[in-house]
Amino acid sequence: MNKAGQIAIYVIAAVVIVAGVALYFIFREGISEGNIPAELEEVYDYYESCIWSETQNALDLAGSQGGRIDTGEYAPASEYAPFASHLNFLGFPVKHWYYISASGVIKEDVPTKAEIEAEIADFVEEGLIGYCDFEQFYARGYEIEKDEPEVRVEIQDNEVNVEVNSVISISKGEESARKVSHSAKVDSKFGKFYSIARQIYERERSDAIFEQYAVDVLRLYAPVDGVEIQCAPKIWSTQEVMSEIRSGLDNNFRTIKFEGGEYEISDKEREYFVIDDSVSESVNVIYSSEWPTRIEVDGHQTDDEVMIAETVGTEEGMGILGFCYVPYHFVYDLSFPILVQVYDGTEIFQFSFIGIVDNNVPRMANFGERVYGAEEEFDLCEFSTQKIEVNLYDSELNSVDGNLSYECFSQRCRLGETTDGKWNGFAPACVNGFVNARAEGFADKKQRFSSNEEIISDILMEREREVEVEVLAGGQDVEGGGTALISFVRDDGYARTVVYPEVKSVKLAEGSYEISAYVYSNSSITIPASTKVECFDVPRGGILGIFGSKKEKCVSIEIPATKVDYGLSGGGKGSDYFVDSELAKGRARIEVDKFSTPRSLDELASNFEKADTGGVYVYFE
Repeated sequence: MNKAGQIAIYVIAAVVIVAGVALYFIFREGISEGNIPAELEEVYDYYESCIWSETQNALDLAGSQGGRIDTGEYAPASEYAPFASHLNFLGFPVKHWYYISASGVIKEDVPTKAEIEAEIADFVEEGLIGYCDFEQFYARGYEIEKDEPEVRVEIQDNEVNVEVNSVISISKGEESARKVSHSAKVDSKFGKFYSIARQIYERERSDAIFEQYAVDVLRLYAPVDGVEIQCAPKIWSTQEVMSEIRSGLDNNFRTIKFEGGEYEISDKEREYFVIDDSVSESVNVIYSSEWPTRIEVDGHQTDDEVMIAETVGTEEGMGILGFCYVPYHFVYDLSFPILVQVYDGTEIFQFSFIGIVDNNVPRMANFGERVYGAEEEFDLCEFSTQKIEVNLYDSELNSVDGNLSYECFSQRCRLGETTDGKWNGFAPACVNGFVNARAEGFADKKQRFSSNEEIISDILMEREREVEVEVLAGGQDVEGGGTALISFVRDDGYARTVVYPEVKSVKLAEGSYEISAYVYSNSSITIPASTKVECFDVPRGGILGIFGSKKEKCVSIEIPATKVDYGLSGGGKGSDYFVDSELAKGRARIEVDKFSTPRSLDELASNFEKADTGGVYVYFE
């Protein structure tokens, strides 16, 4: 036999041997997995129970955290956006699907089903490695070898299927077995609940359904638009209004339901709370008044303490108007967390997002990353390139620790907190921007600072003192039968208002103030019905009208009788400089002249003239 023939025989023999070895292992594996001894079967059953248990734990966790096992890095809140990136609900960090970052950037982060499946798979893998303990079997003489698992998860509407590839070899005495694939099926509505949650969220994206309810709450629980017939300013406590808004959101949102879910309607009016979007499971919508919420009000002389609507018709032009009235229009910005729960008796899927009402109307969602409250398509705060230093001092040049932000155009960037009165860091490049400083016990300070050319900003903070006030009109305490409105206004825009006796204290900082005081008491003025005639020019008919000819037309306006319950009965104006040592005394007596209670429009007009020329005197005690 020649050499070539010998080589061919060797090659054929080698192929046969390799094929035989492969067939041996293939049939050995199949025989082993198909014929596992009963004594060893319990070990595999235990491993598959581990798969089931870890999958169930993952589903419970993901359902409580908006579909996330890993909720990502926690982004803290800021003064501008007080709700952070996660909602802490009963200890679970629910990452918002839609929220406003600390720098004012709107972000959307909704997990896909594929992402959820991948996170559950990772969770199960880690659980099988770290928590599926075979010690009980080792103690009974089992020898077990296993490699690291590879997990694949498939979420369906009413079940979750898990496949695990992991070679596990077991032997005990004369028995042995080897198994590669393992599986578990968890009966769960997780997939169905997730689909319903996405359905609700998509409806929110397109129609802002929850913000629509929030606007209704705003108009029902807070002053928005209106007119009051009276000759005294209309006054609301800002904190009370905000508290009412929170309470209204809390009470109304928990009543919202979806068609198709399980609920009962007690009367026809309750149908208002049913959203016309059919779902096949129960849904809860939750807002808590205890959750961080941003409420801002812009309107007539609104400050941190009171909201005031001024009277029209009490001074100039009163004789023409013929009566007093108080029109008001307040503009609100709201942003607040909303939690939506899809559930049955045993399972739940919940997700959260931030609802936004902007200028009294629902913010229709332009979803994706953008700056909230600004028309720029970029976040200025991300371009913080200028190295600056900010130092805070009190009037005695002692260091003050507080919070800093930098304001440029319509955007405000949080800088951070001072340490021993000093902060070093980066701010955006800006011409004529402002450093804002806020410290406990001091008045807020806003100081112009061009970060593109300046390096250091030294800010002198003014200590703010709590001063208890007593208001006397003609030597008598107003609390005995009236209401006083006292305003303190500085040239730099710092202003405080007291509505006495409802509010008996005010926070003031050193400075020069313009002070005005008005005292109102029961007057019971009745303005009789009257008729006014107003005339105006209108185009003539016919051919003359074509060439611009006009004629005078007069109409009669009927003004009904009006009763004014409160009239000005005291007051005055003045100016004074308050030094810190005076404010530190903590008590001030405010004295104004007292007028006779007005019983007619003429007397009311006379009292306003007296208030404009009268004085106001402040004594610290």
